Amino acid sequence: MPHARTETSVGTYESHSTSELEDLTEPEQRELKAKLTKLEAEIVTLRHVLAAKDRRCGKLKRKLGFTALVGLRQNLSKSWLDVQVSNTYVEQKTSAAVSTMGTALCRKLGGIKKSATFRSFEGIFNKHMLNQGRN
Repeated sequence: MPHARTETSVGTYESHSTSELEDLTEPEQRELKAKLTKLEAEIVTLRHVLAAKDRRCGKLKRKLGFTALVGLRQNLSKSWLDVQVSNTYVEQKTSAAVSTMGTALCRKLGGIKKSATFRSFEGIFNKHMLNQGRN
């Protein structure tokens, strides 16, 4: 199935099959484009509102005597918290934990395999298998 790539409003590309576009009628395409335009305009408006609120927040902090260093520390703390709760961070921590556990398990099993008790069971098992093969 052929694929096309279109640029989104934020400059990234999304892949979709061209048959999806062919399945849309001209009025449906116009309606979707109108919705997209409206949504992009709302995003721009929200960015402006957020920037204005951020400036207002900065002014209030200055009036309350908060310094840039305090604000930086708070921003870093919040950013670190955001990183800790992000899926990527959690997945990396989980992956590291599983890897560490796997390494420890391999070492433990290696130690057990070298033990006299295991070798004794191994000898009994091998004798049993030899006897089974002769019967």
